Amino acid sequence: MTAPYGVGILGAGNISTAYLKLLPLFRGLEVRAVADIMPAAAEARATEFGVDARTPEALLASDDIDVVVNLTIPEAHFRVTRQIVEAGKHAYSEKPLVLSVEEGQALKAAAEAAGVVVGCAPDTFLGGAHQHARALIDEGRVGRIVSGTCHVMSFGMEHWHPNPDFFFKPGAGPILDVGPYYVANLINLLGPVSRVTALASTPRIQREIGNGARKGEFVSVETPTTIHAVLEFEAGAVVSLGASWDVEAHRHGHMELYGETGSLYLPDPNFFGGELAVASRGGAEQRVEPWAHPLEVANWERDDGPPFANYRAAGLADMMQAIEQGRKPRCSLDMALHGVDIMLSVLKSAETGAAVTLSTRCERPDALSPEMAQALLK
Repeated sequence: MTAPYGVGILGAGNISTAYLKLLPLFRGLEVRAVADIMPAAAEARATEFGVDARTPEALLASDDIDVVVNLTIPEAHFRVTRQIVEAGKHAYSEKPLVLSVEEGQALKAAAEAAGVVVGCAPDTFLGGAHQHARALIDEGRVGRIVSGTCHVMSFGMEHWHPNPDFFFKPGAGPILDVGPYYVANLINLLGPVSRVTALASTPRIQREIGNGARKGEFVSVETPTTIHAVLEFEAGAVVSLGASWDVEAHRHGHMELYGETGSLYLPDPNFFGGELAVASRGGAEQRVEPWAHPLEVANWERDDGPPFANYRAAGLADMMQAIEQGRKPRCSLDMALHGVDIMLSVLKSAETGAAVTLSTRCERPDALSPEMAQALLK
């Protein structure tokens, strides 16, 4: 990139810490300010990371800000991203991009009118493990993919998050909160989806907060917390997706894809790295040796285990590089909108009992080779 782009962070909640820590890893990006509707939250983050604290209005009016990262709650994503676009700035949103296809189409029209670019997380599919899996699929290691399974299941977010209310409102739940990681990686690996069908349930209508100052309080559940879906891809593969916050324990793999000549076992799409394995037609399993991909190198410490690879903001770095190179970002608005369409169609199918044909599509994003990934990093 030819010059540093001024980055503003809008939303000073939990997720802002990761962006503020990781953005300095990437070329051409310079965080200059943090804003929040709660001034004290913005001040705290700004002091912690040595940047300015501004009001949201001031951030959008700032001449030193080229791109704004939208880290507000899901129900505010469309409104806030549209404000960013209308201020003449590029926007990069946390997932989900919007909560309806109509909002996404309106956002696309607004961005085109303003001459700016909108991108959206998740970007974990750019991680070394998932790009390696893509390379194996593309080279025919297990033959044409015909089916697969995905499972994102746990006992809920209220056990660790101090303010988990938004997780259980429309626009969140396991399918829209954690599902985007799985859906984005499936699009990366297999391309767009043509049709979905699903069933869903809400076993508990209240959840008890288990951490923080509100421990012992209850939050209302306003969205399904167990969803079982089947996705039919344009390329022909049929993949089942189980998403639940009502499971104490299970033995399912995060993601498995079954080809005509073998099977591919993938790590959690919620993370950039992890172990890959393949199995031959006879069932013999073999670990795939990691390749030298920079977005697979462990760089993030955690309290309950070994370090892991975390390169959140890779999608933003790629978006700004794409603007310079005149190409489509890998974490594009079209891909994010198709992902939203998939997830909302899953919920619609569960509600109506009928299969739903997707109203959007996107192109499979370009692969990110080790050399291309290295060009994003300092």
